[in-house]
Amino acid sequence: MKETVCIVGLGYVGLPLAVIMAETYQTVGYDCNFARIDELLNGYDATGETSKAQLTSDHLQFITDIDCAKECTVYIITVPTPVKENQRPDLSPLRVACQAVGQVISKGDLVIIESTVYPGVTEEICMPLIASISGLEINKDFHCGYSPERVNPADHSRSIRDIKKITAGSSPEAAERTDTIYREVITAGTHRAPSIQVAEAAKVIENTQRDVNIALMNELTMICHSLQIDATEVFSAAASKWNFLNFVPGLVGGHCIGVDPYYLCHKAQISGYQPNLVLAARQVNDGMGRYVAENTLRLIGQRGLRPKCTEVLILGFTFKEDCPDPRNSRVNDIRQILIESGCDVRVCDPIADKNKTLAEYGFAPDDDWQVALAKKPAVIIFAVAHRCFADIDVATVRDALVIDVKGIAPRADWRL
Repeated sequence: MKETVCIVGLGYVGLPLAVIMAETYQTVGYDCNFARIDELLNGYDATGETSKAQLTSDHLQFITDIDCAKECTVYIITVPTPVKENQRPDLSPLRVACQAVGQVISKGDLVIIESTVYPGVTEEICMPLIASISGLEINKDFHCGYSPERVNPADHSRSIRDIKKITAGSSPEAAERTDTIYREVITAGTHRAPSIQVAEAAKVIENTQRDVNIALMNELTMICHSLQIDATEVFSAAASKWNFLNFVPGLVGGHCIGVDPYYLCHKAQISGYQPNLVLAARQVNDGMGRYVAENTLRLIGQRGLRPKCTEVLILGFTFKEDCPDPRNSRVNDIRQILIESGCDVRVCDPIADKNKTLAEYGFAPDDDWQVALAKKPAVIIFAVAHRCFADIDVATVRDALVIDVKGIAPRADWRL
């Protein structure tokens, strides 16, 4: 049987997946965001992850009405799984997606979850919800698979097909069918996990491991600063040993590394285990924006300036270099603290999605960082390592206080 695939959710994960699925299968991309579908129908992808040519494939169509996907045999859910203000998992987008799929699946269909979740969500929440909406019985009338997304936004050297896919299923038949679908499109191959919960856990610990390692480097950096030792030089010396892990300090935002550990911690806590190390790492990383801001204010004071009279230019706002996604930007922590201290703060980021930034943070960054530099601000903060900032000559603003968060400024008064 030749599968027909529906991708539910067309963001950084779903759209690239829809594009490669359409090379092998007849594919439908569904999203409830009408504006998103309009731009895709016009060949434009605001995330920058796909091209106009890929969006106009004869085997790919975009819809906002889930009923138009009733003829599909496979439904792959790729919606975001954020956290609430209390850092608890917010499964509402996933629940809505499952309800939509439950309205259209038929006997014999397969539902695959790609959204990052804590162990147990697929079988304890998603599958029963789909079954109750559809009236179908799981593992009898329909089956379920899990294959966690592993996309790396803005990394065009590692496309979705170049990253090995973990797969699992609710039954041996579902596991084989899920694995077969991905083997057809993923060049790097697949790794079949023995259960859905193993696959779910594997994804959240991937990003948790990175989070903990970055937190360690952040704390070591703060220790070096307190000892008045150059942290960069310390890490360079330590890296001369073959088994030193070259993680670097930095701001940890976005929708993966800064979120997934909270999913793991939530499940651990309701299971009776307190994940002290993971939560400590989250506390360290969530506090790095404040650490940068406080050191900036300290240096402003050392120069005999008053924050209320100080113009600050922040270069970059998104959570990652050369990626337009502003979600969970820790740069905003720096911005907010400086504004609250009275600084005149200007943010320039020509890469950032202006609409999303405005919706989430209440402002839109400027594009023209050259003009902003020409005004000779008192403080320049290199916050994100966009390629467009690589050739900035800080000698032209030699009197400015230069704060380098990402190790890209040739001259800096303070580096993270």
